Amino acid sequence: MLTWNEKIADFENYLKFERNFSDNTLDAYLRDIKKLRDYAQDDLQQTNPAIITYEEIQEYLFQLSKKKFSERSHARWISSIKAFFKYLLEDEIRTDNPAALLEGPKLGLYLPDTLSFEDVNRIIRAIDTTNDLGKRNQCMIEVLYGCGLRVSELIDLKISNINFKESYLKVDGKGDKSRFVPFAKYTADLIKDYIQNTRIKYKINKKCEDILFLNSRGSSMSRVIVFIIIKELAEKAGINKKISPHTFRHSFATHLLQNGADLRYIQEMLGHSSITTTEIYTHLKNEELRDVILSYHPRNKAIAV
Repeated sequence: MLTWNEKIADFENYLKFERNFSDNTLDAYLRDIKKLRDYAQDDLQQTNPAIITYEEIQEYLFQLSKKKFSERSHARWISSIKAFFKYLLEDEIRTDNPAALLEGPKLGLYLPDTLSFEDVNRIIRAIDTTNDLGKRNQCMIEVLYGCGLRVSELIDLKISNINFKESYLKVDGKGDKSRFVPFAKYTADLIKDYIQNTRIKYKINKKCEDILFLNSRGSSMSRVIVFIIIKELAEKAGINKKISPHTFRHSFATHLLQNGADLRYIQEMLGHSSITTTEIYTHLKNEELRDVILSYHPRNKAIAV
């Protein structure tokens, strides 16, 4: 079962490496979320972060408001809680954001950052493939983007779950749900080359003999290391967006939709239990459509003149 401590630890890495929070701000946010955790465990019958409701969070804030804290403290609690649940939404732990209404009556729509196809290629071109780590990183990013995997699915991917004959991966996703994701011949060739010419050089830890992507010590990789690799490559490629492993998953889905793929197929490939989670990408397409209309519609051009 998902626990508060597990997601707070992931949230800490997110704030530290993706949001570049200072130590003081990081400590304050974590302290705020741990207070909410304590309240959930003591007063809400062990409610976990995946199911806690807006009303329960409101009640928690109401109880806090009875104590003599400054308005600044109240504002930070809300900021911390909103950041935490926005992170859980992006990490697909939740399909809704129970904190979205805390600062106002209008529910905001969360639109994930995506990369253009050219941006993806720029990042991949920034990899130094003259060494073994570079070859692994190239393969890793191509699988992230080419198969739309979550970072946890990427680092847990087993060689025995790769079917080269039928060109699909068996992915063990969230909630012990498995799905089958097809991959292109280009991706298959990269994986084969990595297995046969790079991975074979490692002294592999016995527990990791079936894990595809390994670190230089022959053990499985961590989420944090994958994020750091991607962040450094994005900087090297001159891309100024805040990029995480999840950005490639968002880009995978967005590019499929832009090229005419049915939303139901995208749902299956992403492993979303609900189509409403996948529908976020239709909003991205609508944003793009709006920009096209504003830029190219003759009426809009006439007004601009």
